[in-house]
Amino acid sequence: MWNNNKVTKSLGITYPIIQAGMAGGTTTPELIAAVSNAGGLGTLGAGYMRAEDMREVIKKIKKLTDQPFGVNLFIPEVSEISKDKIKKANELLRPYREELHVVEPEVKEVSTANFDKQVEVIIQEAIAVCSFTFGVPSKNIVQRLQKENIIVMGTATTVREAIINEECGVDMVVMQGSEAGGHRGTFSGSFSDSMIGTMSLVPQAADHVHIPVIAAGGIMDGRGVLAALTLGAQAVQMGTAFVTAVESGAKTQHIDAILESTEDQTVITSVFSGKPARGIQNDFIREIKPYEEDLPDYPIMNTLTTGIRSEAAKQNRPEWIHLWSGQSPRLSTRQHAAALLSDIVLQVENIISNR
Repeated sequence: MWNNNKVTKSLGITYPIIQAGMAGGTTTPELIAAVSNAGGLGTLGAGYMRAEDMREVIKKIKKLTDQPFGVNLFIPEVSEISKDKIKKANELLRPYREELHVVEPEVKEVSTANFDKQVEVIIQEAIAVCSFTFGVPSKNIVQRLQKENIIVMGTATTVREAIINEECGVDMVVMQGSEAGGHRGTFSGSFSDSMIGTMSLVPQAADHVHIPVIAAGGIMDGRGVLAALTLGAQAVQMGTAFVTAVESGAKTQHIDAILESTEDQTVITSVFSGKPARGIQNDFIREIKPYEEDLPDYPIMNTLTTGIRSEAAKQNRPEWIHLWSGQSPRLSTRQHAAALLSDIVLQVENIISNR
């Protein structure tokens, strides 16, 4: 009964498989609904969304599924606005903007207002699961959500961060191994010290917290799922595997890059957003890397490069796009999300039956 545990019962899902809440348009209503309808937990990556837009997407998802699904939010990060760093970054980015005909964006003070509105929408729309990354929500927010019977899920990259999540009252925690694609969820300690592999991180976390542990990072098929469960996780969260799904909203260049890449082509970089993230190596990363230490922090750098990345995609310039990917791109496939989930379940059951 590999699929019958505290997580599946709490989330109301058939299989302990969660589609990661990847922000930036990848998690379309169609993808989320397909995963939830197939017995997993689909998740809307709402980190960059305005609360009003998030509500509209949630309504679309509800029209496509009557099964539980989640919404992932970013804990707001307030960074010092260094005019000197912004000026230097804009000088570095000027050639890209000129070639793509992109204007220099305005950098505004970070506000928590939208985050507060997002939480209200989560409550008003009675979302089954609300997950957080880039930090831990306040105990007040956790308790408000739980009072409305909303499961609260945190993110950690070290055992210490898992303990902090537990102390704040979250119901379960995603342990993000260093193999994971996209932004690192580190919020306590240095990023370099928090690059722990999934296989090492999961059992240690499971031994030190009482809340269910969810494994993330490099998991792409039934072998990875069963390995994570064996190590003490009660579910897995998969991101890169679903980026290449037919229902994914990822840009064509992004999908192609994952399908064509190998395990040695991903790197950790902060040149796109100011926050370390794992993606496929390309020209933009190589060219800006020498200046990485002098770039503005997240979310300021993210603001400075958004227009470049968006226009580069439109003009088919993948060498200037962020191509987030975990370390197992060879295991990626191009198929419908329901078929992918069905294949994973079959793989797990075949391994178990052949033991």
